[in-house]
Amino acid sequence: MGNNPNVQLVLNQMTHDDNHDTDAGDVGVVLEKAKPQLKKPSFYQVVVLNDDYTPMDFVVEVLEQFFALGIEQATQVMLTIHHQGRAVAGVYPKDIAETKAQQVIDFARHNQHPLLCCVEKKPD
Repeated sequence: MGNNPNVQLVLNQMTHDDNHDTDAGDVGVVLEKAKPQLKKPSFYQVVVLNDDYTPMDFVVEVLEQFFALGIEQATQVMLTIHHQGRAVAGVYPKDIAETKAQQVIDFARHNQHPLLCCVEKKPD
């Protein structure tokens, strides 16, 4: 029992009424720790969409800046976007994916480009 981390020793002290003189000691109760049911978090992919107006070098810059891709990998993703119409730029938990997508859209608008991206649940 002492070496098992899944067993917790709980000591319940008996309550003493002020009017009764009781000499009861501690009572030990052994409880098994329930293993928590952990669920893997859902991941979402940020998909960058092609358009006919945003320059390729701007897309590469976005991929480097917001998705931490190196120049070669960013160029490959940009070419996939250009030829296939879309590509996954990164995979994140939902809140982070939504934030990155909005940051990209805001940055593109600030630089007067119509670049869009969307967030999709990652297929299992």
